[in-house]
Amino acid sequence: MKLVFFDDFKLGVVKDDTVVDVSGTVSGVEHTSPQDLIGKVIENFSQHRAALQQAADSGQGTPLDQVRLRSPLPKPPNIICMAVNYMEDGTRDEPAPINAFQKSPNAVIGDGDTMVLPDIPASIFEGEAEFALVIGKHASNVKQEDAYDYIFGYTNFIDGSARGLQAGGNTF
Repeated sequence: MKLVFFDDFKLGVVKDDTVVDVSGTVSGVEHTSPQDLIGKVIENFSQHRAALQQAADSGQGTPLDQVRLRSPLPKPPNIICMAVNYMEDGTRDEPAPINAFQKSPNAVIGDGDTMVLPDIPASIFEGEAEFALVIGKHASNVKQEDAYDYIFGYTNFIDGSARGLQAGGNTF
């Protein structure tokens, strides 16, 4: 099931090349924002899954090219990224050491939105396609063999980075 927010942050499910509005299915979920709604749906997904699927299966979809897709997680509580998390065309014998960093949840935008570049002396701004895991429940000190139990789903995103900044001092 592919959950999306569309237009004015209505909850939808992608069905073929359409989006089915399933917001009525979760209308009883008290929430203060789209992020609060999707957080509660994720947290209690086992309670919502059947109704969401039934609404998607029986609902009439709107073609994807006629809706505005929004961020699926408008203001996530945390974004943790991993640098050099690939094997570089086979030139490494083993993965690089973990190099994690945080991104601001305020930087999340939706499909087709404009990425606002900061006024800093970077030589290039680069957008890099990334794969994001959505963690669906509180996780702390998770054993490797249990890690997949914490993943709710995934989404793609573009990580915007500034390159060519002068080194020195704290970068925050």
